[in-house]
Amino acid sequence: MKRLMLNADMGESFGSWVMGLDHEVMPYVDLANVACGFHASDPDVMRRTVVLAREHGVTVGAHPAYPDLVGFGRRSMACSLGEVENLVLYQLGALSGLCRAEGLSVGYVKPHGALYNDMTRNLELLEAVMRAVAAFDPRLPLMTLATRDTSAVRELASQAGVTVWFEAFADRAYDGEGRLMSRREPGAVHHDPAVIVDQARRIATGQALVASDGSDLVLDAYTLCVHGDNPESVAAVRAIRQTLDALKVTS
Repeated sequence: MKRLMLNADMGESFGSWVMGLDHEVMPYVDLANVACGFHASDPDVMRRTVVLAREHGVTVGAHPAYPDLVGFGRRSMACSLGEVENLVLYQLGALSGLCRAEGLSVGYVKPHGALYNDMTRNLELLEAVMRAVAAFDPRLPLMTLATRDTSAVRELASQAGVTVWFEAFADRAYDGEGRLMSRREPGAVHHDPAVIVDQARRIATGQALVASDGSDLVLDAYTLCVHGDNPESVAAVRAIRQTLDALKVTS
């Protein structure tokens, strides 16, 4: 069984406004997706988050977004492909500078919110993000959604010279194509810790999930996204970590 890396969104506070329980989640994850200022965060928060990741031996990843502080980056924006390429480069540069000041470097890229969702459905947009990653550092993996059929994304990544890390979610329901169900739909988000941990275990061991259309869905994922914005979610992250560690010992 391959090791499933845990990733979580971090550094999403802004000024005096606090978002997330980063100090409680960081000890249990492998990858920290650090907001780069466009949907959340500021230079002080970014640097503190980089320091926290270093203290726990966690790899820092850039979490770029559309320029949408008010909407927390969850609203699609009419950006041209060139604008998307440049806004990703801009945010990568900002985080890279703060990492460098702390003796670290950016380890991967995971777009946030609407930008992430849009690029999973629009290959031209995905290609623009890949161009930005390749221009900044072609060694940086790009994280994107693990779906039922990832062949088109793999082909595009091969052409761009970019490594792709496919990502799955423990607390979200999937449709028949292996895409995340809209949060507006009933049952799209799992809240029961037992269900979340079981889904994480199934993904880690290559077992099928049940999609919304009743079909079996197997996701070939490198990393699993977890969330830690309340005490219950932190407890779920801790349980997932314990479950994956136990699987690693017995495999």
